[in-house]
Amino acid sequence: MNKKLNTLFFVLGATVFNILVTVVSFLLLSSVYVWLLVPRLSEEVAQMGLPVIFIMAIVASFVVYRVALNILLKKIKFEDYFDPILRGRRPPPKKRND
Repeated sequence: MNKKLNTLFFVLGATVFNILVTVVSFLLLSSVYVWLLVPRLSEEVAQMGLPVIFIMAIVASFVVYRVALNILLKKIKFEDYFDPILRGRRPPPKKRND
């Protein structure tokens, strides 16, 4: 496999991983919220919990993704296996001296 194909598989796999972590963290946080806090809160306050849980799940998935990526960066050299997604700027064209 070449570097471009490795990069494509990495991006697809990282996206699927991030979505799964978000869904799992949302389900865990919402189940804890339902079991522990909803019986003790009024109905108006309990309704505000879903958006807060959603934002917390996104933040949790970001943290887990960054930790997993840092562990992966320590184990392998990305330059050897992956093609850079964003390249540096092109040098400006040289002026011709006629």
